[in-house]
Amino acid sequence: MPSFDVVSEIDLQEVRNAVDQANREATNRFDFKDTNATIEFSEKELKLGATTEDRLRALYQLLQEKLVKRSVSLKTLDAGTIEEASHNSARQKVALKAGISQDVGKQINKLVKDMGVKSLSSSVQGDHVRVTGKQRDDLQRAMSVLKEADLTVPLQFTNFRD
Repeated sequence: MPSFDVVSEIDLQEVRNAVDQANREATNRFDFKDTNATIEFSEKELKLGATTEDRLRALYQLLQEKLVKRSVSLKTLDAGTIEEASHNSARQKVALKAGISQDVGKQINKLVKDMGVKSLSSSVQGDHVRVTGKQRDDLQRAMSVLKEADLTVPLQFTNFRD
């Protein structure tokens, strides 16, 4: 029976490259001069730091531009609140969201059921959702419905089996 998996993954190498580009541009741009604007990269989150909240927001916008250029969805970013740090500086943590949570999995299941195709079924399996059906056309229609849905995470379709 044909099937495919719906996953939400992040290409960490592309994120790392975007962070490096944003850091490089922040050191060279005139409006970031003497602001100590930096972005630190780790597997699960990014840490932004600058001397003022205004420069921190500009740094976050610069990061978003670099991520878009590298085809990384902005839905993967979960920006925290801007905090006051020592020496009148500001910092912000930005979490990287990967994987499909139970709530999003339930939304995907509901979308598949609302299509009204009897041969389609979906089930949440850990951090991905498997959609199975009798016909390839039904699965392709399910993909297009899920692409059009406004979910909180970016979706990719993998493991398509005939």
